[in-house]
Amino acid sequence: MALTTSEGATAIMTASGKRLMVFAGSHNRELSEGIVKHLGIELGNIKLSHFANGEIYVRYLESVRGADVFIVQSMTQPVNASIMELLIMIDAAKRASARTITAVIPHYAYARQDKKSAAREPITAKLVADLLATAGVDRVIAMDLHQGQIQGFFNQPVNHLTALPILADYFESLHLENLAVVSPDVGRVKAGKKLADMLGASLAIMHKGRPEHNVAEITHVIGEVEGKTCIVADDMIDTAGSVTEGAKALMNKGAKEVYVAATHGIFSPPAYDRIDSAPIKEVVITNTLEIPEERRHGKIHLLSVAPLFAHAISNVYNDESVSELFDPDFQL
Repeated sequence: MALTTSEGATAIMTASGKRLMVFAGSHNRELSEGIVKHLGIELGNIKLSHFANGEIYVRYLESVRGADVFIVQSMTQPVNASIMELLIMIDAAKRASARTITAVIPHYAYARQDKKSAAREPITAKLVADLLATAGVDRVIAMDLHQGQIQGFFNQPVNHLTALPILADYFESLHLENLAVVSPDVGRVKAGKKLADMLGASLAIMHKGRPEHNVAEITHVIGEVEGKTCIVADDMIDTAGSVTEGAKALMNKGAKEVYVAATHGIFSPPAYDRIDSAPIKEVVITNTLEIPEERRHGKIHLLSVAPLFAHAISNVYNDESVSELFDPDFQL
C-alpha cells in the first residue's frame, strides 16, 4: 500500500485517500514524539488547556474528518487527570468525524484492581474500559497490562504489546552468564518463563504476601538461585517494595547479583530511596511512563518502546499483523 508524506507533515496518506494522524496528550509527550519520529511524521496540532476551575479543554486545530486517529496518552500521575484528558480527546475526535479512533495507552492505570479480592470492592480495570468505550474508542493499543484478561473487559479490539523482546535484547547485550529469571509472584510466572526462554535462563519464583497495599513480604524463593545472576522481572515498579525485598531475599539465598526488569516505572515515593539502598545492580525499565531526567542515571537504565509502538500503529493502519512484533527474532 503506497504511503505519502512530506516534510513537516502531520499525517500519512495512502493512495486510496486514507489518512493516519497521531495526537499526543499532555502526559509522556517524549514517547509520543519518539513514535511519530519513527513513523516519519509530526504530531497533529491540538490545543490542551484548563479552565480556571481545573476542567480540561480540548480542541483539534486541524481537520480529522475521515482520518484514522491515534491518540497517545499514558495514564500517569496525576492519574485521574490523565484519564479524563484522554476521554475528552476521544470525544472531541468522535464529534469531529474521525473515521476511527485508537487509544494508544502505554500504561493502563487502575489495572491492579482487575477482580474482586474482597467483598464490596470495585473492578476498576473494567470501569476504565467502559469509560473508554463510552467516549467512543474503536481500538486500544496497550503494553504489558497487569493481567492479560483485561483485554476481555473491552468489546473493541485490543492489541496487547509486550516489552519482553526489548528487555531481552538489552540483557543479551550485557553477556551475563549463569542467569536465572525470577518471577516476583505466581501471577507473573508466565511472563517470567517467556523472558527466561528468550535468555536461555532458568526460572525461579518468589512467594509474596501483601499485608496491606504497597507492602510486600517475601516468604519463600522456589528454585535454584545460589551463585546465579538473577533478573527479577515484573510488569511495574510502584513504591519498589516488592523488588527491593525480593533482591534482599535472593542475596540471602546466595545469588551472585540481582538485576530488576520492568515495563512500567511508576516510582512513587519512597521508590528511588529504596532502590538506592537495596542490593540491586541495575533497574531496567522502559519509557511507557515519564522518568525525570535527573533520575536517568546510576541504577536506573531506560529503554525506549517508541519503535515498537510505531510499528504497531503502522501495522494497524495498514491492516497488517501485529503479532509479528512479538516474534523474538523480529528486528525493530
